[in-house]
Amino acid sequence: MTGVQYFDIVVVGAGPAGLAASIEAARRGAKTLVVDENNKPGGQLFKQIHKFFGSHEHRAGVRGYDIGRQLLEDAGSAGVTVWLDAVVHGMFERRVAVLRAGRHITVSAGQIILATGASENAVAFPGSTLPGVMGAGAIQTMINVHRVLPGKRFVMLGSGNVGLIVSYQLMQAGAEVLAVVEAMPWIGGYGVHAAKIRRAGTPILVGTTISRAVGKGKVDGVVLANFGADGKIDPNSERTLAADTVGLAVGLSPLAELAWMAGCSFVFSSRLGGHVPLHDENMLTTLPGLYVAGDITGVEEASTAMEEGRLAGIAAAESLGLIGQEQATTDKNAVRGRIEVLRSGPFGEGRRLAKAEILQQRSLLSV
Repeated sequence: MTGVQYFDIVVVGAGPAGLAASIEAARRGAKTLVVDENNKPGGQLFKQIHKFFGSHEHRAGVRGYDIGRQLLEDAGSAGVTVWLDAVVHGMFERRVAVLRAGRHITVSAGQIILATGASENAVAFPGSTLPGVMGAGAIQTMINVHRVLPGKRFVMLGSGNVGLIVSYQLMQAGAEVLAVVEAMPWIGGYGVHAAKIRRAGTPILVGTTISRAVGKGKVDGVVLANFGADGKIDPNSERTLAADTVGLAVGLSPLAELAWMAGCSFVFSSRLGGHVPLHDENMLTTLPGLYVAGDITGVEEASTAMEEGRLAGIAAAESLGLIGQEQATTDKNAVRGRIEVLRSGPFGEGRRLAKAEILQQRSLLSV
């Protein structure tokens, strides 16, 4: 069964960026649709039981799931239409192909915003395909959303914020985290998260990696090893921990398949997680009417994703004539100022520079 529907703005992805974009667009009079393949909206926010950092305007001290609830309430108040369990499987000429409840629906859109997020990276080592080796995000979903512990004794590979936060949340859920393992000679995440791990008695082992996982039919142990001066694993440093689960917190990659399909121009940025669509200061890609926001533009924090969503939503509404240029400029500049604050400091500087490079390359295409 097929059908055709029209919305002023179609947002793909109901995570922090997508919801924020839809709220800003709808508040400015746009008939707005959000499409998401999951059965619940909110994306990563409802897995985040920790309190956010930053300023008051960035919801400092508020837990992620409470921010998600507020976004859902705001979207409902603004009149946003949300389709869940709906898969966007094609895009062409400002049209979106959606599979929803067994129906193939073509949605015609004035503007489209891709807020598809990111996916977890994997890492291969002997035994990495054994049951019990899983992404840190999957672990977080199980313990914080479904209230299920996937194991009892964990080793976490990766000391970025995700690895540190999920390790601590595992402890809160009653699991034992034997070690957080980091290949680099320094901890990758915020000191405040690392300090909680250390106070709980869990070692953070830098310059160390997982040599292999062992077990018959499932993980029964994890062999750790140090890196030598030559950058290679030192086999004499191997030792085994009696773990039954390995968490992989080794980074994220932008989920950009729809942007590739649409024909956007891309650039590779290791700082931002991989290939990302080129976009301008309004989050507009190289294709007319197609905007991006959130982790598809480069992996950052949820607060930044929401601000990018707001920027894309305002710009998309402006392009449809729903808001005057003067007011739009004021609104967009306010958002850009907040983004600049989020990208300040030692952890945000690299991303700020990477984003500046993307804007510069995008502007060169317009010359």
